Amino acid sequence: MFDAFRNLWKIADMRRRILITVGMLAVFRFGSHIPVPGVNSAVLSIYFAQMRSSVLGLFDMFVGGNLGRATIFALGIMPYISASIIFQILGATIPLYQRLAKEGEEGRRKMTQHTRYLTVLIASIQASALSIFLSNLSVGGAPVLPYSGFLIRFSIIVTMTAGTIFLMWLGELITENGIGNGISLLIMFGILARFPQDMLQFWRMLSSGALSWTFLFGFAVFAVLIVAAVVMITQGQRRIPIQYAKRVKGRKVYGGQSTHLPINVNSAGVIPIIFAQSALMLLPSFANFFRGKIWADWIVNLLNPGGLLYNSLFVIMIIMFAYVYTAIVINPQELAGNLKKYGGFIPGIRPGGQTANYIDKIISRITLPGAAFFAFIAVIPSILMAKFRLPFYFGGTSIIIVVGVALDTVRQLESQLLMRHYEGFMKRGRIRGRRR
Repeated sequence: MFDAFRNLWKIADMRRRILITVGMLAVFRFGSHIPVPGVNSAVLSIYFAQMRSSVLGLFDMFVGGNLGRATIFALGIMPYISASIIFQILGATIPLYQRLAKEGEEGRRKMTQHTRYLTVLIASIQASALSIFLSNLSVGGAPVLPYSGFLIRFSIIVTMTAGTIFLMWLGELITENGIGNGISLLIMFGILARFPQDMLQFWRMLSSGALSWTFLFGFAVFAVLIVAAVVMITQGQRRIPIQYAKRVKGRKVYGGQSTHLPINVNSAGVIPIIFAQSALMLLPSFANFFRGKIWADWIVNLLNPGGLLYNSLFVIMIIMFAYVYTAIVINPQELAGNLKKYGGFIPGIRPGGQTANYIDKIISRITLPGAAFFAFIAVIPSILMAKFRLPFYFGGTSIIIVVGVALDTVRQLESQLLMRHYEGFMKRGRIRGRRR
């Protein structure tokens, strides 16, 4: 593995991409310590320490603790994800956006532009609700916003909206010029940013006797098993055998070999988890800013994380988004067309429409168990956390996101190494010829 990292550093293009990615993530962490004007961060942190198992605590985890500190990145990248969800749905239902999705690069550029506009709108609405929430919040008689005037609220709205737009630009910059998916990396980095603080709190509870070492051992084994299961399912594939017919061109013979078409068990990756979590947090997070009103309290209590309705909707939305995003990522008609074009076929299946239907049936069959497993992993740690009262949020969603994004990033790095004839991260056995 160390040799692989050294080889990466030797490649000028990869060295540039790594430095850009690290630099952008450093900017993200630097901005996570810049507070918005007028907020008493000390009082706000006390309030969020008591709300770690609530919707706001869950939202705070996804934005790297920025909401609990009321920084310029308090909204995180979640408004952009919400806007992306809306346009994913519009792209599958509205004829105008269906046409844009089929127009290639120009259509994608227009869709991205509309997504950015909607991101600004959603961020402005959420920042406005958050400014009202902060102005009405006090802990032990100490107000979070000591000077609650129009200018203070306006500056909070502008600052937080600008922070979200900056993170959106940062994520796109990492995707284009860095390594991996920039939006996913920002979410993963935000989740990992709280890990040292959570481990320190865990150690203090062990030292004080509030938690036993037996519990620590059982928790560690449980966490390792979950991570191993997530890695196994993420890497799992259904390999469809492909046979290429022989073609003679001049004196050369092409084709005639057997290969396979790999279909991942979880072709959509961590996107359905992120989409489902963002969509499910949108309404209760907005209602949380108006606590004290009957309708707001009803929504917050109804969609409380760990509750039966919340977990049921979470499972349904993960499976639904997994099918939707898999349909966007993998096009059976296009795969069947490419196979027919280059003389490939699935043994026992006629080329063309029957091949497309066969591939579509395979994808539908393996997507359901993969999505159901991820939904189970996303829900079960939250239930156990509520039962054993862990001192920090241990959620399957965060585990799936961190593991999935890390594997995707390593996969991209390995493909770059193999493309340049270097050894990858996973050593492969070599077959050495023997002298006769």
